[in-house]
Amino acid sequence: MVEFFGHVVGNPLTRMAIKRTLKRDRDGVTKLEKFLLAYANDEDIRGLEFKAIKKIIDAGLKAFGDENAERLLKERLRDAYWRRGFISVLRGLAEFGVRKPFVPGAPFLIVWDVTYACNLRCKHCYSTAGKPWKDELKTQEALKAIEVLADAGVTAIAFSGGEPLIRRDFFELAKAVRDHGMFVALATNGTLLNKENVRKLKDLGVWFVQISLDGTKETHEAFRGIEGIYDKVVEGIKNCVEAGLITCISTTATKLNYRDIPKVMDLAEELGVQWFMLYNFIPVGRGSFEIDLSAEEKEKLLRELWNRLKSTGINFMSTAPYYARVAVQEESNVVPTHFYNANLPGKLKVLSEFIGGCGCGRFYLAMRANGNIEPCVFFPLKLANIKDFENGDDFLEFWKSNGILEDLRNKDKIEICGECRYRYVCGGCRARAYAYFRDYLKPDPGCIIAHKRLEVKSRR
Repeated sequence: MVEFFGHVVGNPLTRMAIKRTLKRDRDGVTKLEKFLLAYANDEDIRGLEFKAIKKIIDAGLKAFGDENAERLLKERLRDAYWRRGFISVLRGLAEFGVRKPFVPGAPFLIVWDVTYACNLRCKHCYSTAGKPWKDELKTQEALKAIEVLADAGVTAIAFSGGEPLIRRDFFELAKAVRDHGMFVALATNGTLLNKENVRKLKDLGVWFVQISLDGTKETHEAFRGIEGIYDKVVEGIKNCVEAGLITCISTTATKLNYRDIPKVMDLAEELGVQWFMLYNFIPVGRGSFEIDLSAEEKEKLLRELWNRLKSTGINFMSTAPYYARVAVQEESNVVPTHFYNANLPGKLKVLSEFIGGCGCGRFYLAMRANGNIEPCVFFPLKLANIKDFENGDDFLEFWKSNGILEDLRNKDKIEICGECRYRYVCGGCRARAYAYFRDYLKPDPGCIIAHKRLEVKSRR
């Protein structure tokens, strides 16, 4: 069935039909969005284009879905954010074909360091935050950037930093993202999440809030550089949960705090948050190589995280791409990705390779406070600047043709990782390879498999 799906999508007429439906009508809405909404509501639209789109969806459901997949997809497509994401999927099929791993037609996510002003001094900070940069985008430049990204079909923007809530025009920018039809998320240190700010976030449609917490009170405050903030952060988490926001606790695993991480997981369950995200530490910015975990320590921690995922209602996630490899090795129906835990009964290996592991330069991009575009916030390699693009078409051309992005998407090119049976599920972390070797096509030494092969290679 997967071959049949590839044949359907690979047909030049089918791909041409997708591209034609991406053109906007006079009302500014693409035909494709109208088609997806009609499909979701069991309506019929006459014409070959609609039939072509429906044929692709049906082929995909047969190849990757189960008996409930069609019903679930229709429910999802009634949501504007899901339709936006699904349009990116179809655009990706038209532009790139069926690849392992998949490349969407536009980034699903832009992580935007909106300012480098910060009220903390974290030991692991990838952006060396503290003071704002002199060339940070001004309000009008930032609003233009949002317009370009929305026009390109980006699904979500996550504000990060620094501390985003320090930026004076933050709420104006968040509103602009929402008004342009994109999902709004926030990554924050949690110290400014008082009830008033949380209410503003909810009113503006900032539904997903990720809050950093790196251990017990003593560990967290030593890690973050300021005494007395732990209770304030926990209070901020409670305020978000109480307000009904999708709340995530995030922890960066290092030698300074990894023994505390099970306690943070316990706290996440106690506070009733929906997500716990374990960040894969990258030695960049203020983060030193000395505090990086060994491959063995990472593996042990990820397997403990995986056991939590199997036994709780919380989504336990990790940015370490080998977390998905752990799931496949466990022969589970659930494969963790950067965005959610995909339940893949019966089609696990095929679809997990389609979804892929590291999404750097493939599912998402990073944008610095001055507009520089990079593959990932932990991967300081400038690709372009958002001010280079007049509109979404310009940005999409960059997304489609940039040579570094194409390298990052090709898991077969990676040294050692490219020979691994899990390369399409995982592929290693390209930011870690760049940090350790200054070459993003080198192996990721944080993966236990790559680490052992590197040791063998060094003994030859």
